[in-house]
Amino acid sequence: MGMTIAEKILAEHAGADSVKPGQYIWCKVDATSGHRLGELEALGVDRVWDKDKVFMVDDHQAPPPTIAAANKVKEVRRLIKKYDITNFFEYGRGGILHQVFAENGMYAPGELIAQCDSHSTAGGVFNACVTNANLDAVHVLAFGELWFRVPESVRVVLNGTLPSWCVGKDVILKVASQLGTDFGLYKSVEYIGPVASQMTMAQRWTISNMGVEVGAKFALFEGDEKTDAFLEGRIDRPYQHVTSDPDASYSAEYEFDLSDLTPMVARPGDPGNGVPVESVRGEKVKIDQAFLGSCTNARLEDLEVAAKIVEGNSIHPDVRMLVSPSSQAVFGEALKAGFLETLVNAGALVEHSTCGPCYGGHLGILGDGETCISTSNRNFTGRMGSPLSHVWLASPATVAASALAGEIVDPREYL
Repeated sequence: MGMTIAEKILAEHAGADSVKPGQYIWCKVDATSGHRLGELEALGVDRVWDKDKVFMVDDHQAPPPTIAAANKVKEVRRLIKKYDITNFFEYGRGGILHQVFAENGMYAPGELIAQCDSHSTAGGVFNACVTNANLDAVHVLAFGELWFRVPESVRVVLNGTLPSWCVGKDVILKVASQLGTDFGLYKSVEYIGPVASQMTMAQRWTISNMGVEVGAKFALFEGDEKTDAFLEGRIDRPYQHVTSDPDASYSAEYEFDLSDLTPMVARPGDPGNGVPVESVRGEKVKIDQAFLGSCTNARLEDLEVAAKIVEGNSIHPDVRMLVSPSSQAVFGEALKAGFLETLVNAGALVEHSTCGPCYGGHLGILGDGETCISTSNRNFTGRMGSPLSHVWLASPATVAASALAGEIVDPREYL
């Protein structure tokens, strides 16, 4: 019996010829993040397993909005020096971890990465098994290994041709609305098919990022020339693309014909509440805030499409639009390309690269009764501030168009 992508990667890292779903194994990991260094120190461990394979970024409360947060940052700096961590990206030099780690060579096809953030599935866009290992992070830091129960694999086939006005965010909102937010629960979800090949790396990245929103352990794409183009100059180690065997076994397979896909939004409360944006046009959903940012949709092409939509126009006077590029590198590229100038001229506030607004920490939280349309990955009650606020999820194009209109609208009206 053949193996799926995840099974092949796990078997390789377990030193086994093959593995099967449900089997418990120990695997060597290729890299991890350093968010539990303080606990490692508390246990009396004075070194990490490999200081060059530990990546650390300060992104959630960056810069710190409180004294307590500032003291945490101070402590992180001390620990980074104590453990001689090579890859540390403080705010101003980094950005949001899922973007920054990729920009600095953390991921490559065939690798197994354990991080300390729920959206670590984002790394699956690089044909790698990347997952959240927050509870076991101290062990990973000390020994460079992690236990796994080999997950079942699910295949999602994306057929057709993606309409020019739709992107990866529309695809994953469609998939989650059809299959629910638990179809991938502790499973490895593989996205394949003509649309998967057609999409840009940024569009695929959105889907892998939101893998955890459908419960996935891993959210994988096959590697191709687009993968290689992104990695060129970022890594110097050899790698090979990993594909599933023709006779690999899947617990389920789902097919979507996306040729007639229209822009999607997710109603407040759950990322699975996806509906075509045209279906809510008559509801006249007024917005107070439009957020273009997060680890999900704040890459260069996301900023570009938003800039094209708002160019020569003004953000609605009742709306505040916040823009936060996914990394300082992306910020610089968007600055040179003029995208940020266009957004600022339209009335948007461009913030630095941070997780702040997305998880309700600072730099854009919502008040009672306010409504936000956001490119982020979660719209749970209270996610961006007040539990009495409302968050809708959408693509960058839909967010930008809605910011101009003052209500949720179909971006095709502005493209």
